[in-house]
Amino acid sequence: MDKSGQAYWYAVLKLVAGILGVWALVSYGFGILLAPALNNIMIGGYPFGFWWAQQGSMYVFIALIFIYARLMGNLDRKFDVHEE
Repeated sequence: MDKSGQAYWYAVLKLVAGILGVWALVSYGFGILLAPALNNIMIGGYPFGFWWAQQGSMYVFIALIFIYARLMGNLDRKFDVHEE
């Protein structure tokens, strides 16, 4: 594999690691580990930790899909491996 290919895969792995890091923080960090602390805050009559685990994290996950698609498209164009 040439240097351009290695740089491309390094950039892809870095992007995936970042997306997975946010996913882990949102799902395990806020949804499980910090839920007791977040439950002290009430949103719409419900504890925030519960709301975050049931609703808020899903909004972040959907946003991550669009962010990943956009950033991956940018990487593909940068390394000239895009499909048009």
